[in-house]
Amino acid sequence: MRIAVAGATGNIGALTVAALERAGHDTVAISRSLGVDLLSGEGLDDALAGADAVVDVVNGPATDREETVAYFGTTTRNLLAAEQRAGVRHHVLLSIAGVHKIEGNAHYAGKREQERLVTAGPVPWTIVPATQFHDFAAMVASWTERDGVAEIAPLLVRPIAPADVADVLAELAVGAPQGRYADVAGPEQQDLVDMARRTHQAQGRKVKLVPTWSGLFGPSMAGDVLLPGEGARITPTTFEDWLAGLHPGGH
Repeated sequence: MRIAVAGATGNIGALTVAALERAGHDTVAISRSLGVDLLSGEGLDDALAGADAVVDVVNGPATDREETVAYFGTTTRNLLAAEQRAGVRHHVLLSIAGVHKIEGNAHYAGKREQERLVTAGPVPWTIVPATQFHDFAAMVASWTERDGVAEIAPLLVRPIAPADVADVLAELAVGAPQGRYADVAGPEQQDLVDMARRTHQAQGRKVKLVPTWSGLFGPSMAGDVLLPGEGARITPTTFEDWLAGLHPGGH
């Protein structure tokens, strides 16, 4: 099959392209750096010629709510319209587990807009809600780190390996549209503060972590909000497996 991946040069995109190619499929990489602009639609029709399915793993700007919703809205509309013109039969969207339970987060608002457009759109679809990636804790800590001190919310998460997410996306893209798929999650529940501490340790970095709900993630995200729902699909790679692959000083 011929499958286009939007956001192909990002982490998940590159892994999804690799997973599809390992399975013998023909892939088309869609990215602005490769001459296809999802915001203007430039190059999209050529890129989607002959494509059977599209996997959307585009990442938006982490800015204010309005800008994020506008970005995801525009790119998704352009993609769906081009897919309809090209006769694409399956649109696979990577989303976030628990995305409908959280207000006030710009990125989540953008993902909800994507889901709204895909579910109401002209192309048969599968939406894949995944939990946070293994590098999420260190990323969150890095946003506030100053002079070796970082604030981080004590979120409960069920982190997942990006390569496992890519494998699921590649598998679903070549099958029939399934509508809203089960939440896809890693094998173990973790606490974000502990994850950040262990990541820094594995990287050979010393950062003092201050647990707080006063930052970007407030009390509305406490408890089981970010955890997968009933009947989740559990992937194999543990957080320990991922940590073992880190090297001091690296990421």
